[in-house]
Amino acid sequence: MNWLNEVLVNDPDPAESQEWFESLKAVIDREGPARAHQLLNGMVELTRRAGAHLPFAPTTEYINTIPPGQEAKSPGDSQMEWRIRSLIRWNAMAMVARANRKPGDLGGHIATFGSSATLYDVGFNHFWRAPSDEHPGDLLYIQGHGSPGVYARSFLEGRISESQIDNFRMEVDGRGVSSYPHPWLMPDYWQTATVSMGLGPIAAIYQARNFKYLEGRGLMPKTDRKVWCFLGDGETDEPESLGAISVAGREGLDNLVFVINCNLQRLDGPVRGNGKIIQELEGQFRGAGWNVIKTIWGSYWDPLLARDTSGKLRQLMMETVDGEYQNCKAFGGAYTREHFFGKYPETAALVANLSDDDIWRLNRGGHDPHKVYAAYHEAVHTQGMPTVVLAKTVKGYGMGAAGESLNPTHNTKKMDDEDVRAFRDRFQIPVSDKQLEDHQIPFYHPGEKSPEVEYMQERRRALGGYLPQRRRKASTSLAVPALATFDRLLKSTGEREISTTMAFVQMLNIALRDKQVGPRLVPIVADEARTFGMEGMFRQIGIYAPHGQKYKPVDADQLMYYREDAAGQVLQEGITEAGAFASWLACATSYSTNDLQLLPFYIYYSMFGFQRIGDAAWQAGDMRARGFLLGATAGRTTLNGEGLQHEDGQSMVQAGLIPNVRSYDPAFSYEVVTIVQHGMQRMLAEQHDEYWYLTLMNENYAHPEMPEGSAEGILKGMYLFKDAGKPKKGEHRVQLMGSGTILREVIAAADLLDKDFGVTADIWSCPSFNELARDGQAAERHNRFHPEAKTPRKAYITQQLEGRQGPAIVATDYIRAYPEQVRAFVPMHYTVLGTDGYGRSDTRANLRRHFEVDRFHVAQAAIAGLAAEGKMTAKDVARAIKLYKIDAEKPNPLHV
Repeated sequence: MNWLNEVLVNDPDPAESQEWFESLKAVIDREGPARAHQLLNGMVELTRRAGAHLPFAPTTEYINTIPPGQEAKSPGDSQMEWRIRSLIRWNAMAMVARANRKPGDLGGHIATFGSSATLYDVGFNHFWRAPSDEHPGDLLYIQGHGSPGVYARSFLEGRISESQIDNFRMEVDGRGVSSYPHPWLMPDYWQTATVSMGLGPIAAIYQARNFKYLEGRGLMPKTDRKVWCFLGDGETDEPESLGAISVAGREGLDNLVFVINCNLQRLDGPVRGNGKIIQELEGQFRGAGWNVIKTIWGSYWDPLLARDTSGKLRQLMMETVDGEYQNCKAFGGAYTREHFFGKYPETAALVANLSDDDIWRLNRGGHDPHKVYAAYHEAVHTQGMPTVVLAKTVKGYGMGAAGESLNPTHNTKKMDDEDVRAFRDRFQIPVSDKQLEDHQIPFYHPGEKSPEVEYMQERRRALGGYLPQRRRKASTSLAVPALATFDRLLKSTGEREISTTMAFVQMLNIALRDKQVGPRLVPIVADEARTFGMEGMFRQIGIYAPHGQKYKPVDADQLMYYREDAAGQVLQEGITEAGAFASWLACATSYSTNDLQLLPFYIYYSMFGFQRIGDAAWQAGDMRARGFLLGATAGRTTLNGEGLQHEDGQSMVQAGLIPNVRSYDPAFSYEVVTIVQHGMQRMLAEQHDEYWYLTLMNENYAHPEMPEGSAEGILKGMYLFKDAGKPKKGEHRVQLMGSGTILREVIAAADLLDKDFGVTADIWSCPSFNELARDGQAAERHNRFHPEAKTPRKAYITQQLEGRQGPAIVATDYIRAYPEQVRAFVPMHYTVLGTDGYGRSDTRANLRRHFEVDRFHVAQAAIAGLAAEGKMTAKDVARAIKLYKIDAEKPNPLHV
């Protein structure tokens, strides 16, 4: 026990200390480490109660968490599994290398799967269950850059053809497979989208939480189902990767397993060249309440560690930084002997009888299937807390000189003939030199009846079927409440003033009472539910809390008290837009993951939606999510007191960037109700893979009754709100258009024009210029490709405005780019007003004047439009400027 002698050097009473150590060792020998740990915890607690300050050590030694004697033994055929793993490695490499020997620079990644092949192989062979009648199935978040290895496995299983993998990253003609996990492109295969990096981990956390939520509400039976999330150690620098791990620890998500592939390299170099990423991650996860399993060293290290009586090897392992560990793998056994083991005589002696090749073969834990199996076995049997497996690997494992553990490894997508032959020899692939002639890299399949394939098929049968696999539709569609159910919200409010936010909340409360749909609706807020008038739901349906409510809320004596419940329906996520959206995404894809349709309604300050979590919103489109996003206090001039960072003038444009998002900016309660009811029909009853974005306002005003026959136009993007009638001879007519809260300014502008200039106006409500633009673009495309058609298609907006007199003037609370999309389809002079520029704090009236979208600017723009058509004069335009007190010389709002 040389290490003990070092510990006792400066000990004030070494004899007494030695007695303590020997006693503890006796406990370990007789009763095991668990009993010793229990005693030590008791001593620590006693010492703390006596007033001593004992700092928390968030990390343990740089060795495997599970000692060799406590490892669960894999029941598999290790030789057969190595053989299968080697075939998968070859085909994954061939897939990327072949693609990049073709014209086009398709890209791809070989090194990531090289480092993680064993991590996936053990899971597929022994742990990951497919959906079946007996089990709901595990959910996999595959590391995006590792996709070639998953395809290669499916190729051997017969699920993907050789033609498909030979067209890796060539999807346009429908023959190939996608670069990364993309459910939109491969809707029967990939379960989850994990690229961009960082999005997979936070989505996995809230997905695991969603399973617990559904169990708590009695919508799903309790099972041992797991969510497995794979990510790289470099990926943990993304804020989303670790930003929500405390949620998993706090809520005890024992159905969640993270596997972090710690190959010590980012895309361009070491993750922590001067530190130790595994130790860093261990501290972060342990501090967040996770069970941490370090799988650092492979079985070849076990004898060395067992002989390490001096403790110098463990000390050396702790002292060595990741940059040096990378060198050891890159430069081979001789280098490792000199620069690693050679640091201390004791460690040099440990490997004195090993050759340089033996030292090079000392494996890392993530490449040892026995170590990985033991880690996974403990992970799936851990209760009360989530688990993270920190598996140390070599990036580019198997690539040799082409990129094993080298800084450029991540971007390696080509291998020369010599490297390919070395790869073949290392993994004993039965491909001849002749087959490799002429720069060829053939795929290899041993045959459907080969022992390897039959072994793979048997393992998957035992686990319920193939993975990954994805359910396209829920087995049962839901009948949604008819529009008439919300009849009172379609009528005029009379003198009563409400906001569109209030109208939405009232509609949601009605829908929650529907026996079929009500239980499937999931209201979600990041925070400030009271701001959106949703506090009534706290008492009505409760806030989900896995452990119930352990306190009496301060507002318990109020009607709308804060009620938490293990069966609560509202998801109140706290101040985390990324987390709330990930929670929404889990609900929005429940039809696929659970065969259980949910319809989530996530309401938030509109500025903190697409702008803040835009990449995740794109991921939701890829995931074929179904649900509602509600951007409250929307528009640049509506949230009047908050200023630059809070006032939204672009969310409608950002919503339009995602192909399967349908977006609307409603002005009145009947528009809100019509849009939401139709969205429910589309997503729940017809099961379309789309999600809907609605803006909501906090501005109160009276709402008119729904005009007869307006439903179709509301959904298509525009309808005639007020028809000025047949034009009279000599009368000047304009077409005024608006949406959201600014529609009221447009309506007021019509009165000004009539009173001050004798100009009459048709008024159009345009809830969605995005829908109008898509319709117009579709018509234009059809006509371009069908030049001989007897009747060319017309855009919907063209159909509505054709035959109408006068120029068209549009004003919205969004930047001009939003309504500018339809300019090509407007058959008359077209003027666009919008809120380009930064927001600022002021009254709504002042803000609308500043951004030039108030009634006075709309009216003046109408006179200018008439003048442009030769129907009025420059003097009329000047009179309007003076009459409406418009400062023509003030700076452009875009630049101030």
